[in-house]
Amino acid sequence: MNNKLDTAGAIAVASQHLHELSGHVFDLLTVSKPITPDAAVNLSKVVSKLSPLLGNLIEFNTVEFLNDQEEFRGLGEWRRQDPGFPDTVFDGITPTPGFEIKAWFPLATEITARFKDSQNHFADDNTHVCMLAWLPEHIIYGKPYILDVVVVSGRSVAEARDNHYHNPPDYLVLEPEDTTARTRNLQQTNTNGYKLQTTDSAELAEALRIVQSWGDGGRTYRPTPDYQHRLRELLGRFNYRLDTNYAKMDRIVHGELEAFKTRVMATKVHGLTVREWERLFRSPDEARIKRVLEERLGVTEGDPDTLLE
Repeated sequence: MNNKLDTAGAIAVASQHLHELSGHVFDLLTVSKPITPDAAVNLSKVVSKLSPLLGNLIEFNTVEFLNDQEEFRGLGEWRRQDPGFPDTVFDGITPTPGFEIKAWFPLATEITARFKDSQNHFADDNTHVCMLAWLPEHIIYGKPYILDVVVVSGRSVAEARDNHYHNPPDYLVLEPEDTTARTRNLQQTNTNGYKLQTTDSAELAEALRIVQSWGDGGRTYRPTPDYQHRLRELLGRFNYRLDTNYAKMDRIVHGELEAFKTRVMATKVHGLTVREWERLFRSPDEARIKRVLEERLGVTEGDPDTLLE
C-alpha cells in the first residue's frame, strides 16, 4: 500500500491499471450464438443496440475494478457519480482525481459521446478521460471484452475541442454563465457551440471587422471573462444557431484519440480488421455477410451450442 499517492500519482496508477483492461472479458451479459446463418445476419444488424446498456455496465464495473487495486486500499475509494462530472472520483486525495469513462462500440456509428466541460474545470489537470473500445467475444455474440484502452488528459481534450471548433465570427465556443452561487445540481459546466447563420454580405463584413478589431490572437480561444464578453457581443448582434452536434468526441481532432481510433479500427478480430467487419455489416449483400459469418465464426445450420475459442 502506498500512503504517499498524490493526485498525479493516483491518476498515473489508475491509468496503468485501466490499460491492463485490454483483452479483459466482462462477465456482464452473454449474447447466445445464433443457431443459423440467417439468424447470424439478423443479429449482426441489431447487436449495436446493446451498446448503450453494455457501455453503462462496463463503466460501472470499471469503477469496481479500480477499487480492487492494492495501491488504493486504505487511502480512499473510487466513487461513481451519476449524474455528475467526471463519472468517477477518488475520495481521499485533494485535488480530487477523477476519470470520465467512455465505452465505445466500434461496429456502431461514430463515437457519439460528447465532451462539453469547460477548460476552466481542468486547472489542476486532475480529471482524465478513459475510453474503452469493446466488442462481443465473437463479434456478434458472446460476452463483452475490451479491445483497447486509451487514457488522456481531460484538459487536453477540452483544449483540442475548443481549438478545433472555435473560428470567429463563423463559429463561436461559449463558456457557461457564472452559476457558482447556485446549488450544485443547478450549476452549469458545459460549453456550447454556435454557428453563424447570416448570408448577408454586409453583415458578414461587419462581423469580420469586429473580430479583426480584437488584434493579433483575437481568434485564439480563451475561456476568460473578457474574451467571452467579446463573443457574447457577436452572439447578441448577429444570427447564430446552437450546434447540436458540437463536442462529439469523434470530431474533436485530438491527436491521441485519433491514433486510438485508427489503432482500434485496424485491429484484427477473427481474421478481419474491425473496419472490415464494420463495412461488412453495413453492406446490403446479405449473402456475403452470411458467407463471412459462416467462414469466420463457424455459424452453421443447427449449431447453437459451441462457442469458438
